[in-house]
Amino acid sequence: MTQDSFAFIIHPIQIKKDVQRKFPLLGKILTERQINFFSRFFPPVYLSAVEGIVSAETGRELKGWLIACPFTPPTMLSVPVEVAYKKIVACGHMAEELGARLLGLGAYTSVVGDAGKTIAERLAVPVTTGDSYTVYMAIEAIREAARVMGIDYAQATVAVVGATGTIGRTCAAMLARDTARLILVGRRAEAVEAVREQCEGRGAQVSASTQMSSIYEADLILTVTSAVHEVIYPQHLKPGSVVCDVARPRDVSRLVAAERDDVLVIEGGMIEVPGPVDFHFNFGFPPRMAYACMAETMALALEGRYEDYTIGKDITEAQAVEIGQMAARHGFRLSGFRSFEAEVTPEQITRVRENAARRQKKT
Repeated sequence: MTQDSFAFIIHPIQIKKDVQRKFPLLGKILTERQINFFSRFFPPVYLSAVEGIVSAETGRELKGWLIACPFTPPTMLSVPVEVAYKKIVACGHMAEELGARLLGLGAYTSVVGDAGKTIAERLAVPVTTGDSYTVYMAIEAIREAARVMGIDYAQATVAVVGATGTIGRTCAAMLARDTARLILVGRRAEAVEAVREQCEGRGAQVSASTQMSSIYEADLILTVTSAVHEVIYPQHLKPGSVVCDVARPRDVSRLVAAERDDVLVIEGGMIEVPGPVDFHFNFGFPPRMAYACMAETMALALEGRYEDYTIGKDITEAQAVEIGQMAARHGFRLSGFRSFEAEVTPEQITRVRENAARRQKKT
């Protein structure tokens, strides 16, 4: 029997820090600008073998590899799209040579161009961006964050920042079914208005905006833009609110952590991988934890679904629910929150709630 296997592409997000994880000296001596420049000429980088992923349903073990595309986010967005395609395809060829039967595209490699379609056409190995499970777990994470913060999810005002993007549109459609009010935020008025029309009639009162200030009314904020720089700052958030930041690079400024001890910022939730997994590489998560996009690639491989799964800029709600149920069967689950690369503890959540209550009384 052929062993289930996958490969997953990552790339530097926190540029100097992430480069240091693999090349400590280069990451230390080169400036961010120099790394952005030299990344254009660097080949794909083999990072590690992933071992110990075991399906809770079937007991089958999964073999995997992590591969780095050397492009940084600014490089990915500034080079001609064909240059980005060629670099990602080169990573895909490395995955094929390693024996991977499925390839996952992480971070900006899933966004560039037509969101994986051209990459899939140029490779023999099937491709997924992982965005369907990212949608599903973003909803799960914000629902769980509402619970621990004492927010009535069904009666909440929820904002989606980046509502016109691939992930944002589907999240908005799902949130419109089970929350009271939905605020959609995007850069272009016509595009965000089109999403508003799609969400109408599902139960929530829906409004559209191009102004970040409109999210101040929200109890829960899900942000998932493709911006290179932060878009959410302390003045945008009311006391007691929750921000689920699914974007990479992050959408929420570090100023929020420094200045607002009355709001909870989470990074989309960590996914616990089934089995005694060892990634043999530190990408910034605790042991056995992964991003949702990684977990989608693993779950599909454990299911034996070696086919292009989430590619292109349209994700259906049915697809998000299917991968959510599939991953749950194999033992993947939401496991705690992180905020600015640190674990969120119950004590922190209690302090945020207490601080928010005090501020709300004052105002």
